[in-house]
Parts: sequence; C-alpha cells; structure tokens
Amino acid sequence: MWLLAAVFRKLITVGTLTFIGPDGTPFVITGREPGPAITVRIADDATARAIALHPRLKLGEAYMAGKLTVVDGDIYDFLDYTGLNSEVIDGGTWLDAVNKVRRLFRRILQYNPIERARRNVAHHYDLSGRLYDLFLDPDRQYSCAYFPRPGATLEEAQEAKKRHIAAKLLLEPGQTILDIGSGWGGLGMHLARAGAGRVVGVTLSEEQHKLSNQRARDAGLADRVQFKLQDYRLETDSYDRIVSVGMFEHVGVGHYREYFSKVRDLLKPDGVALIHSIGRSDGPGVMNAWVDKYIFPGAYAPALSEVLPIVEQCGLVVTDIEILRLHYAETLREWRRRFLAARQDVLELYDERFLRMWEFYLASCEVSFRRWGFMVWQMQLARRVDSVPMTRDYIQDWERKQAKHGAIAA
Repeated sequence: MWLLAAVFRKLITVGTLTFIGPDGTPFVITGREPGPAITVRIADDATARAIALHPRLKLGEAYMAGKLTVVDGDIYDFLDYTGLNSEVIDGGTWLDAVNKVRRLFRRILQYNPIERARRNVAHHYDLSGRLYDLFLDPDRQYSCAYFPRPGATLEEAQEAKKRHIAAKLLLEPGQTILDIGSGWGGLGMHLARAGAGRVVGVTLSEEQHKLSNQRARDAGLADRVQFKLQDYRLETDSYDRIVSVGMFEHVGVGHYREYFSKVRDLLKPDGVALIHSIGRSDGPGVMNAWVDKYIFPGAYAPALSEVLPIVEQCGLVVTDIEILRLHYAETLREWRRRFLAARQDVLELYDERFLRMWEFYLASCEVSFRRWGFMVWQMQLARRVDSVPMTRDYIQDWERKQAKHGAIAA
C-alpha cells in the first residue's frame, strides 16, 4: 500500500484521497487546494502494487475483479476525481515517459489487415444485441449524439446528430451514398428517407449486418438501402457522398493514408465526404492500455495534427471542420445511467465481472471527454474546392427544415 500511496501522492493536488488497505489502515493524501474527498478500498497488497506500477491497465482490472471499491460514491466519482487532478499536473511524471515509449510501437500494435480488423470488430460489436438495447436509443446510435439545447433527451440528440450529418452531406435526389462503418443501419436509413437515392453501407460486424438489412426490409427501404458484410477497402463503386461515423478510430495509425486514398478513389469528382471521429485536443498520444485490451482492441483516437497532413497528401480538400467538445460526455452520461438502471438485465446476459467492466468503460470514457482532452471532430472533405457553398448557412437551413417537417429516421 505504501507504494500506491507514494505514486498518488505525486499526482494529487486537489482535494483528499484516502486509500483503505486490506487490514483497514487508511492512507490519506491531501492536496494543496481544497476539493472533493474520495475514499477507495483496496482488497490486497498485490492489487495495490499492480495499480501503482501500471495504473492505466491495472486500475480497471482491479475494479473488474471487485478488488477496488469506492466507499463513498461510485467508480465515476473516483475517475472524475483523478481527472480533476490530472488537469492541474504540469506533466513530466514517469507515466508520461511510459506513454512516450508506447508511442514508438503504435504502428505495430495498430497494424490492421482485413482479418485482424474483422476480429477486433467482433470483439465489441458482436456481443448480444439485447445488451445494446438496454442503454442505446431505439435506433441504436452508438456514437456521439448532438445536443441542440440543454435538457434534450438522448433520442432527440441522436436524431439531431443524424440531421446535422445529413446537412453537411448536401443531399440531393438520386445521389448514391457510401456509409463506411454502417453500424445497425440507422444513419443509412435516415439518409435514404431524407432524400438520398441509394445508400450502401459496409460493416465487419456480422450481428450489425444481419440486423441492419432486416431493419431496411421492415422499413420498406430494401430497394434503396443495402448493407454489406465487407471491409471498406474492398469497395469498388464510386459515390456522390461518403459518410463515416465512429469508424475512423478503428483504422489504425499506419493505415490513414490507405483510408483517405480509398475515400478519394471512391468519391466522384464533385462528391462530398463527412468523417466523424473521436479525437484528442492535446496532441498525439496512445490508446489507454485497459481500453485497448478489454473494449476496443486496436483502436486509437487521433489528434487532428496526425490526420490533416495525410488528408492533404491524398488529394482531398478540407472544406469544413467542426469540434464537438462535451456532446460525447453528455451522451456517455446518459448511456451509463441507462446501463446501471438495467444492471439486473445485464447480469442475466453476462456476469458481475462483465457488468463492472462495462461500467468502468462508460465512466472512464465520459471522464476522458470532461477532463482528459478528448473531443469529436467532424471533417467535411471534397475533391474540388467548389463542391460546397462558401458559407455554412446551408447546414442550419437544412436542419431547421428537416426538423420542422419531421424528416427523421423512425
């Protein structure tokens, strides 16, 4: 316990953190500035030592195993408290040095040929569909919502997200659209209803592929909306519009040039693309070790400084960039609330370890957007500089018109 207390004593500058050891002995760490008070119980010395030596991996593992418990709150409170303290740390800790070493191996760790990409997708997206029904909106939108006003419901915010994306695509009748990473099909069907001529989605998830095509048939859209079980790199047709939401995080750092070159090749000369991805505002980094091992293997949220040079080299024009700052934090808060409210249903599907793993996942991701420099960027791309209007008025005009006429996905 002394090693764990020594590590956190260097990190804590705000509030009070108390560790209670396996024998009941408290280790109290008080920061220089007033703030929240958090108490955490550690089950054994081996757990304390593991967390001290590799906190970004072992903290989550300890919580999954029930060997770390928060006495006076929940795991979100503890993670938010550590995030609050990390905001005021000047850097230079040994953990920063460890991450710099890990950055050297990013391309190896994120090497992402098609078969590996398929396995990584199956790890997360081929879980029981009932699990996702417990905390997502009815359209199963599993990406950052767009909250148009305070107090908007998750359902309203997800519909607003789809309208916002559709507006940036400048939809016109008869257009063909490619949805890279099409999920459970909600966005593709929304675009078809909103005016697109034909929508093709590609996904590597077998569960998403089956459900999305069934949903298109049930909605009477099968003649205009098709979802393929296929890697985007194998697509050969050309499209008026390309959209990709929440997929770029799974491309891999070493494959960015391959990705944007493929977008350019698939996009018609006067076409427009919209890429929506989690990013980081604090510059290039590494994926959290626990998230990489248990939740999203091979994933990474890039800084724009890592992406824009590749876009420029691939012959694409950036016509618009928008940063969504706290929208994903609000989305995750609502997902976590619904997930925890359905904990008994989760336990019917999986076990206590899985429940705690996903609680830690949702809580840590929310803190990442509130405290640790994560955000979402939407990048509009074209092959020609005159493919979109000179001002952004068209985006708001489209959204207002669509909302007024109720042109949303069912």
